[in-house]
Amino acid sequence: MGLSIWHILLFAVIVILLFGTSKLKNLGKDLGGAIKDFKDSVNSDDQKLLQNQQYKDIIPVESHNEKQNKI
Repeated sequence: MGLSIWHILLFAVIVILLFGTSKLKNLGKDLGGAIKDFKDSVNSDDQKLLQNQQYKDIIPVESHNEKQNKI
């Protein structure tokens, strides 16, 4: 038979009556904050990885004066 829209609406009404709108609002804020923090940490790790890779790709070059000093 499955879940119809009426089953979902009835479930939502029961949850709202049990927990109240303020608790659900706080739960939504907490969940949203946790997801935002997770995304920020993942993006931060990706940026650090890219920066490290860029520094590895840089090849030091000797200047003309350094070459003459070696001779």
